[in-house]
Amino acid sequence: MARRPVAWVAAIVLFVEAIGIALLNWFLGVVVDRQDMSLAGLDSNMMSVSSKVGGLVFGLYFALCGVAALLVAVRDRAPGLFGRILLISAAVVHGLLGAFTVGLVGWGAFVFMMVALGLIVFTLLAFDRGAGPADAAPGDGAGGKDGNGGTDGDANGDTNGDTNGGANGGTGGSPVTAPPTPSAS
Repeated sequence: MARRPVAWVAAIVLFVEAIGIALLNWFLGVVVDRQDMSLAGLDSNMMSVSSKVGGLVFGLYFALCGVAALLVAVRDRAPGLFGRILLISAAVVHGLLGAFTVGLVGWGAFVFMMVALGLIVFTLLAFDRGAGPADAAPGDGAGGKDGNGGTDGDANGDTNGDTNGGANGGTGGSPVTAPPTPSAS
């Protein structure tokens, strides 16, 4: 399936963005420091340091999002809660950055942001928690002892409804009964 390579590409793109954002803000901080300019009376040294620190923090954020995407690619399963939150926030950031870059930088930067957004969203949706080989356990309707749905080794998954697997591929046993209705007394 094509979901693992997309997760790998998303991780690589996030790592490249982390380095690019950190270097860009560092460069802007150096430019402000060497120009010795002030913006509305602000100290140029403070603007330089804040640009460098902001770039490092934002770069570390993208690197952490890249680690989350890398773990998804390596493990071939959906990210945990923290990883999912990171990737969703990265998708939102890419959507906002795409909206800003189209006016400030141009259409090429917008296309890059939208491709990165698409990679992140595909990584999130392709590794759905309800699907995937890692989430299926024997006895939960995904197959019996023989891996085909029944316990007697039928290749057809034992869909004839007998007690060796049933129509849903369970492990056999007694049928499920409805819970008792509550009394009105």
